[in-house]
Amino acid sequence: MQRHWYQQFWPWFLIVLPLCAVAASLYTFYLASSGADSMVVDDYYKKGRAYNKDLSELKRAAELKMLAKLSYQDDQVSITLVGGHKAGEAIKVNFTHPTLEKEDHRLIMTTDGSGVYRQRLDSQLIKGNWNLQIEAMDGNWRIQKRISLPINDQLLIRAES
Repeated sequence: MQRHWYQQFWPWFLIVLPLCAVAASLYTFYLASSGADSMVVDDYYKKGRAYNKDLSELKRAAELKMLAKLSYQDDQVSITLVGGHKAGEAIKVNFTHPTLEKEDHRLIMTTDGSGVYRQRLDSQLIKGNWNLQIEAMDGNWRIQKRISLPINDQLLIRAES
């Protein structure tokens, strides 16, 4: 006696292959649409126009002969500034990871009694390369450099134009 079509192997084999392709394409669409690319900037025109302003802040730091001494141990960032900045002035410090935006840290730091900027981070900085920016609260000067963590002792960062 001959079996019905749904009891045969080959019809199911031929049906399952296209269903797997459809399921894989739906999963790929879900992955592509679930997260925005954090590397793409929506306001690229504004960012490009602001580039000249960035250069003037870097030149101003070079004119002031700014030097930053950075140390990072036990989740605490310590910065000592040398140069023509205002004593006791608060600073903005940005640790930005080149690829992982969620790991970025934006700090506003003030000095302690000895003139050292200290702040404990909420989460640890991961090992690897980081973009570091140190700037005055009024935006008058800025020092920036790509650094690599971990730091053994102290890292000297000179203002360059």
